[in-house]
Amino acid sequence: MSTQVATTPHLAGRGNRPKHGGTARSAIWYVGVTALVVVLMYPVVWLISSSFKPAGEVLTNLSVLPDHATTSNYSEVFGGVAGYSVWQYFGNSLIVSGLAVIGNVLSCAVAGYAFGRMQFRGRGPLFAFMLSTIMLPHHVVLIPQYIIFQKLDMVNTFWPLVLPKFFATEAFFVFLVVQFVRGLPRELDESATIDGCGPFRTFWYVMLPLLRPAVITTSIFTFIWTWNDFFSQLIYLNDPSKFTLPLALQMFVDQSSKSAFGPMFAMSVLALIPIVLFFIAFQRFLVDGVSTSGLKG
Repeated sequence: MSTQVATTPHLAGRGNRPKHGGTARSAIWYVGVTALVVVLMYPVVWLISSSFKPAGEVLTNLSVLPDHATTSNYSEVFGGVAGYSVWQYFGNSLIVSGLAVIGNVLSCAVAGYAFGRMQFRGRGPLFAFMLSTIMLPHHVVLIPQYIIFQKLDMVNTFWPLVLPKFFATEAFFVFLVVQFVRGLPRELDESATIDGCGPFRTFWYVMLPLLRPAVITTSIFTFIWTWNDFFSQLIYLNDPSKFTLPLALQMFVDQSSKSAFGPMFAMSVLALIPIVLFFIAFQRFLVDGVSTSGLKG
């Protein structure tokens, strides 16, 4: 009994002893994460700060805060670019991005459901062929696509930018939906069939509501990629009245003999706002979609 009483305080003292190793590792972790956030956010903060700098201070003052803050860059942007209002470029970008999101979500969801659930001849080879297109560079098919749209008299319209989205040409998003569909129980399809639902009604009323994480993930990435796209829009759009924001940025710099960095940075900040708002609104669904769709086999 005396031995037990003597050792109990000793053991209790060891149990209450602070874990200096765990505290040090946590401190190092937080310091490292904070440093990484600072490094990643510095270009964005510098861009916003430079949009308020005068023209002569953009390249000379490399600090984050401007010496003489001004809003003249934003006034110049809102005054118009090449004779067109900046809101017209915003509207063009919203039209292209919105139609691309609608087309990609509908087509990739239908194609993903077909590959993941329905049984038809050649499903395996077709799915493998679709996945192989991910490794195909976009520049390889650029000239054939341009010739096709030119013969259809669709060049200098929004159709070449949004029409392919309605035919499930984005294999990455089809694969994302397929992986999600494969994780859903097949009893849902059987119950819908017993209730008299065909493949279309089963997809629309049963599967599509459950595909919300994958659909929102597809919507976010499609919106961001289309909003920031420059090369495809440069190829197919010739009329300045139909230019999107990326093309308007380039045109804003080219319309004068000098490089107007201040207004260009101001317009870049305005172009980032919709993406940031869109991502903040749906970031929770993005994490859910990637974790539940992309990691299931």
